[in-house]
Amino acid sequence: MDKKDIYNHLARIYLDASSETSKNSRKKFLSANILWVVAAAVFLSALALANYFKPPKVNDAYGRIALVLLDGAAKINFNFNPAKKEIYAIDLNRLSLKRFSALAFALKKSNIRNNVSVRVEFTSAFRETSEVYIKNVPYRWHDYRIELSEFKNISNWRDMRTLSFTVEEWNSKENNGVVYVDNIRLLR
Repeated sequence: MDKKDIYNHLARIYLDASSETSKNSRKKFLSANILWVVAAAVFLSALALANYFKPPKVNDAYGRIALVLLDGAAKINFNFNPAKKEIYAIDLNRLSLKRFSALAFALKKSNIRNNVSVRVEFTSAFRETSEVYIKNVPYRWHDYRIELSEFKNISNWRDMRTLSFTVEEWNSKENNGVVYVDNIRLLR
């Protein structure tokens, strides 16, 4: 065996070993990349689901929050077989709302096919009542802002008794369902 034969023999051994190494490293590289892609897809899916199911933020574009009346979601479960309306009411305990300018809250309904409206009503200590209707409550959370000046029949905002959210039989396409209200707050 001469030098040339030895050189060719060593070159074949080296090239065969390096091609096996490159095949193994290619397999490892591909499986590592696939693992990262799957992990990224799972993470992005979980993030999208978390954003879909979470209630709206309390600090929003509607202005500075002055007073939070309800931080968690309340459920208005209506069934109009014996009843004609369902109410979720908050006792304001003769709270003065004179320094506030708007009411903000979030609404959503549980049945996508139901066309439902909600009556938002303030009652004062002098038995003055004034309401505003939110028509076509959406299937996903939607923030609403109502200026207190839209509640026309309230002349004195100093001694307020209740704030209520009402689903009435004549304002719902279906006889039963659920409406959720969340993040009820008063804004300055």
